[in-house]
Amino acid sequence: MKKILSALLGLSLAATLGAQAPKWSEITWTEGSDLTMVGKLCTDTPNPYHRVDTVKYKGFTRGELDQVISSTGLALAFRTNSRYIAVKGEYGYKNYGVNTNGIALRGYDLYVKKDGKWLWASAACNGVDKEGDPLFVAREFDGTMKECLLYLPMYSELRSLQIGVISGSVIEKVDNPFRHRVGIFGSSFTHGISTSRAGMSYPVQFTRNTGIQMLSLGCSGNCRLQPYFADVLCNVDVDAFVFDSFSNPSIAQIEERLFPFIEKVQAAHPGIPLIFQHTIYREGRNFNTQAEKSEQDRIDYVDSVMNIAVKKYDDVYFIKTNATSKSHETSVDGVHPGDYGYTLWAESIEKQILKILRKYGLK
Repeated sequence: MKKILSALLGLSLAATLGAQAPKWSEITWTEGSDLTMVGKLCTDTPNPYHRVDTVKYKGFTRGELDQVISSTGLALAFRTNSRYIAVKGEYGYKNYGVNTNGIALRGYDLYVKKDGKWLWASAACNGVDKEGDPLFVAREFDGTMKECLLYLPMYSELRSLQIGVISGSVIEKVDNPFRHRVGIFGSSFTHGISTSRAGMSYPVQFTRNTGIQMLSLGCSGNCRLQPYFADVLCNVDVDAFVFDSFSNPSIAQIEERLFPFIEKVQAAHPGIPLIFQHTIYREGRNFNTQAEKSEQDRIDYVDSVMNIAVKKYDDVYFIKTNATSKSHETSVDGVHPGDYGYTLWAESIEKQILKILRKYGLK
C-alpha cells in the first residue's frame, strides 16, 4: 500500500511540475481597447485607458491629473477559450501608496461568468519597476469558452495594454454585460483606496451585483464639488448620477459649492436623478476627540443642507451608507474600509439606488 501511495504521489507531483506555462513566443496579443470597455464615463478620450481628456478639460491640479488618467473602475469584457491569459501593459504614472497593495494599484483582477454570476478567477501584478513586463493573469483554465471581465490598474496610468492568449485560441469582444450608464463622482472611497484588488471598490461591486453599470470618476482626496469636475460631468452621456461628495470638502466648501454644483449639472442633464450619499463612519474617530468632533460637525451640516436640497431641487436624493461591521473591524487605516467594508457599502446602497432608478424607468 505504501508503494502504491508513493507511486501515486510521484505521478501527481510529476503532473504538477509538468504543467509548464507556454512560452511568450506561443502567445498571440490583442490590443485591449479593441475589446469591450466597461465602466468608462468619458468615451472620447484620446487614450482609451484615461478616464478624462485632460487636454479638453482644464483646472486640474497635478495630483488630480494623475488620478483622472488612471484606469480605476475600467474593465475589459471579452470571451476566450485560452487556457492561459496574459497581459502586457505600457505604464506612464504609477502609484506606490502605502495603504493599498500593488495588485490593486498597478495590477489586474480577473472575473469569469459562471452560472450567470461573476466569480473571481485570479489577480496578478509584477514586481516594482517591472510592471510593463508580460505576465500571466490566468493559468490552467480548462480550454472551454469563458466570458471574462478584466479590471485594470486602480491607480496607475496605462498608455497601452495588450491581452495575450495561446496562439490558435479564440479571443473576441462581447456585448457590454451591464446595462444603463450611471456616473459616479467621488472621493478615495469611490476610487477604491485600501482595496486588495481593482475589482473590489464599491461601485464595481454594485455593478456586478445588480447588472447596472456604474461609471467611476473616483478621485482620492479630490472630490470637493469643484466646478471643473462639474464641467466634465455636464458633457457625459448618463442615465443618472451618484455622488460621494461629502467625504473630502470642508463645511465652507460644501456651503459655497453644493447648490451651484447641483444647478450646473441639472442644467446639462434635466430630469435625471442626482443621488447623493451620506459619508460613512470613519473608524479613526473612535478615540480621537478632534476627529470625532470634526467628522460629526461635517455630517450634521451635510444632513441639514441636504434636507434643504432635496426639497429645493427636483430629482435630488440623499441616501444612507454603511461600511462598518458590528465588530468595527472593517477599517484599514482609520479612514478607508478594506474589502469587506466596501462590500458592506455596496450592499447598503443597493436597494435605495435601485428604488430611485426604477422611478425613472431604469431597471
